[in-house]
Amino acid sequence: MKDPCLIVSIVRKGWGDTVLKASMEAGAHGGTILLARGIGRNEQMRVFGIQIEPEKEIVFTVVPADMKSVILQKIVEAAELTAPGHGLAFVVPVSEVAGIVHLVEDPTSQRS
Repeated sequence: MKDPCLIVSIVRKGWGDTVLKASMEAGAHGGTILLARGIGRNEQMRVFGIQIEPEKEIVFTVVPADMKSVILQKIVEAAELTAPGHGLAFVVPVSEVAGIVHLVEDPTSQRS
């Protein structure tokens, strides 16, 4: 994969599959969903005076640099990230990738 990038999407619990589906429809080959907890300015919830930390899902998706903008835009739309408290997504450059052989190796090369 030439110039890989990592798209990190932090969304409300239950929205990880939506993000993953949108990214794959936009051209990504897959992703990983992790469960997390966290709170933002627009999510300060209290029950009986006790602060509640909302549950989140974090989606990691490795994509080629030339596809990152299209995939990121689809994620923003699908997860409604323009609304306060719905999450965020950002892109990080990746210097090396291993383990995605189908995207890294030349398909015409033969193994011995």
